[in-house]
Amino acid sequence: MPIQLPSAKSVEVNPSQAEMREWVLEFMPRVQETEYGNLNYTALVTARLSRSTFFVTEEENPQNTISRAEYEHWAALQDEYIADKEMILIEGYIGPDPRHRTGSRVLIEKTQANIPAMQQQLYFPKDDDWEPVFTVIYTPGLGAPGKPDDRLILVDLDAYVTRVFGSDYFGESKMGGLRMWNHYVYRRGGLALHSGLKVFPDVNGEERSALILGLSGTGKTTTTFRQQLGSLPVQDDFNALMPGGEIHTTEAGCFAKTYGLDPDDEPTIHGGTTRPDAWLENTWVDENGEVDFFNDSYTANGRSTFPLANIRHRDPREVPPASVLLLLNRNENIIPAVAKLERRQAAAYFMLGETKGTSAGGAAEAGKNLRVPGTNPFFFDNDALQGNRLLELLATMPDLEVYLMNTGRVGGTDDDERSKKVRIAHSSAVLEAIVADTITWEMDPDFGYSIATLVPGFDDPELLQPRRLYERQGRLDEYASIVASLTEERRAYLRSYPGLAAEIVESI
Repeated sequence: MPIQLPSAKSVEVNPSQAEMREWVLEFMPRVQETEYGNLNYTALVTARLSRSTFFVTEEENPQNTISRAEYEHWAALQDEYIADKEMILIEGYIGPDPRHRTGSRVLIEKTQANIPAMQQQLYFPKDDDWEPVFTVIYTPGLGAPGKPDDRLILVDLDAYVTRVFGSDYFGESKMGGLRMWNHYVYRRGGLALHSGLKVFPDVNGEERSALILGLSGTGKTTTTFRQQLGSLPVQDDFNALMPGGEIHTTEAGCFAKTYGLDPDDEPTIHGGTTRPDAWLENTWVDENGEVDFFNDSYTANGRSTFPLANIRHRDPREVPPASVLLLLNRNENIIPAVAKLERRQAAAYFMLGETKGTSAGGAAEAGKNLRVPGTNPFFFDNDALQGNRLLELLATMPDLEVYLMNTGRVGGTDDDERSKKVRIAHSSAVLEAIVADTITWEMDPDFGYSIATLVPGFDDPELLQPRRLYERQGRLDEYASIVASLTEERRAYLRSYPGLAAEIVESI
């Protein structure tokens, strides 16, 4: 049974976008109207608060945990705080399909009306059959003294309630629902993937689906929304993979990074973001309302939301089963622009989740080399469960193709003049060739996956075969050293997860 919402002075239920815009202008500081007619809010919190996020359990769990008794203490304080506040309640669905959708709602202070307005763009609309399963109770004005950053996110998976204290960052509303949905999907035999989804026509004109997995900042949304051979975006952030490759989608809108947003490289996202009905958060806007998408002096984690209805896209209902799985990896040494993986390797690289952290994960992650299993920082338990579940699901999808794509650099960091950038045009050419089945492959002797010898439209073979770059630069000893250290680090990392299937560990 869904929990009863706390009593409040008043509750505005499912107000319109226009009403919430009026309340933002009336109640909220640090809001600017941009040259595009939309509103940008400069939040005090600039990223999700992983250190402040706690799961309610008495059982052993690798996540931050809190006891049921302490949870009840904080819940009572929040309910008491809400009692004399004006609130907004937004109701809708995670997912559009009546067979799989999940009733969701967020209750939040009226003085933070941009967050419910943004959430409303991501929910699918409520109908007469709607019943709440997930609840997010959100009080930006109530902090949590003594907790990390004096803020707190409590996740109760028994009741499917998330309570947020002290954050004014929209991501805690969005991820509040999707984090609980991770658990919900797993219990039903699937796996929630931090992924974009696009469809493309095959040689016979029939639709195929591609899931694009990656941490924020690896190019997941860019890869999803960039068109190749008639492809169309479906989702930009989370999807469920079920047995047989069935895909369940989640959101009616897009939550996109705005830093570096270029109309030539990312025309679809740029077009959706620069409309009056889009919402901006932590994007640089000057006193005249002019937007600078390349100014990160406050944060590089600027965001926008906009409805998928505002861009050309494929309806997220009844998409075809998964045909392609792309694991995005933002690396800086010897990972090629693309590699083709076998099943066990796919589960291993899924578990490795290698990338370079961005501001989306906060200062603790930005710029650091990370390994995040499944590229999913919102899983609820031992991440070995993710790897084992993926391996089980892959066994039900014999025709699925899995690829590793490096969206970073080859040969060194961006301040190393010997290195080369894997650019958006390179990744787009790779995906187009995957769709058209025009890549020529050979086995890589160092890592055992297949690497490309030819990709039509790809102008740099050293990005496809990094050994060539190191050999030309007289750095083969360095290359061999990286191969050895990377292999050992990966094996040790995979062995650190209790219960991870031995065939996954042994594939590296």
